[in-house]
Amino acid sequence: MLVMFLAVGILFTVRTGFFQFTHIRLWMGRTIVALFRNRNVRKTDDEHAISQFQSFCTALAATLGTGNITGVATAIIAGGPGAIFWMWVSALLGMMTNFAENILGIRYRRKDSKGDWTGGAMLYIEKGLHCPWLAAVFAFLCILASLGMGNMTQANSMAVGLKEAFSVPPVLTGVLSMAAVGLVLLGGVKRLAKVTEKVVPFMAVFYLAGGIFVLAVHWRNIPQAFSTIVTEAFQLRSVGGGVLGYGMRQAMKMGIARGIFSNEAGLGSSVMAHIASDVKEPVVQGMWGIFEVFADTVVVCTITALVILTSGVYDKTQCLSNIVNGIENIDGTTLTGLAFETAIPGGSKFMAAAIVLFAFATIVGWSYFGVQAVTYLLGERYIRFYKLLYIVVILPGCVTAPGFIWELADTMNGCMAIPNLIAITLLSGEVTAATRKYLNTVQKEQDSAQKKKRNNIKRISKNN
Repeated sequence: MLVMFLAVGILFTVRTGFFQFTHIRLWMGRTIVALFRNRNVRKTDDEHAISQFQSFCTALAATLGTGNITGVATAIIAGGPGAIFWMWVSALLGMMTNFAENILGIRYRRKDSKGDWTGGAMLYIEKGLHCPWLAAVFAFLCILASLGMGNMTQANSMAVGLKEAFSVPPVLTGVLSMAAVGLVLLGGVKRLAKVTEKVVPFMAVFYLAGGIFVLAVHWRNIPQAFSTIVTEAFQLRSVGGGVLGYGMRQAMKMGIARGIFSNEAGLGSSVMAHIASDVKEPVVQGMWGIFEVFADTVVVCTITALVILTSGVYDKTQCLSNIVNGIENIDGTTLTGLAFETAIPGGSKFMAAAIVLFAFATIVGWSYFGVQAVTYLLGERYIRFYKLLYIVVILPGCVTAPGFIWELADTMNGCMAIPNLIAITLLSGEVTAATRKYLNTVQKEQDSAQKKKRNNIKRISKNN
């Protein structure tokens, strides 16, 4: 299954001419740079759509979850520091998978009875592949994934963090979370977009500032941390041969799995947030998909990994010994909290606050994905029932054992991804054609601008 994720990422990387590398200036310019230069990227006058930035924040709210904190720590515990290298690999390839998903999502979206945009992977599977039964399977699996990965895993990490930092009973966390999520869900996509466009930037800056502070304290250990990540990514000795190392296979397995859990590239989930954008050009929204994976995994997950590895709280020998002897290791939330404690007094409390923000944003973001799937599969009349169910399962998520929750999430990831990966692979020709057409348009615009600039220079020279 993990090989399939990588293969699809490689396919789109090659077919688009290594777009994420060769056109980095373009996709950065059309996303994060445009955010500060172009009001139309931040705001929209379309009452039936949300802005490019709002759709990005909604998608990022769903991906910037506890996978960026707990998931990274879990990858290191179970796969060693080398897992982070493979997480980077999955992200670099996943950028193009997400790019392809969003191009297809915009191409095949449609208006609902209220005039709002609706769609997602279900529509390009149905309309592009002409395979409605596979689209129905995807929608059903998306609903299950929204309840598991998008809801219960996040609620569980939130409950664990608050219990350890503030001794808050998991049941109380569940009840309060149900109330908060319910308030957002009742307001529809517009309220959801307004919440995420404020919460996502704040929580990202809040967490990154704390992480950078820890790295500033332990700056001497940063080169060694990078060295360990790279060397252990290719370590051949496995746990089965003793407690010498995790082995390349285990590092690859954990890194790719946790990377996918974090950025969701290949699942077809974030497409459902991006299709609500007021954007007209599919490739532009595709570039927001690239930046989404970059921000989620290359930036935030790397900060988490470096905080853990530079702080000295990770004990490789002890973790390996526990794995060999069948002893449960320290959980990821606790390990990351200990890492922050080394530089920030009350670091576990900082970590709990970060997890609450990340988890809440993900729960809210994934609710929208589930709504889109329910709308496609059952119709708009079942949305209210789904929202009620979505709110209710937060409580069991808070009180269930973490191990079971994470296994459930990984299973849902794999099942949901299969129909989506098949679809985007078979529709790769459309993605390639759209990308080439857009790049040709950009080139013509640049040539025209250069020609105009040269003519102006000649005119000025002639006047002088």
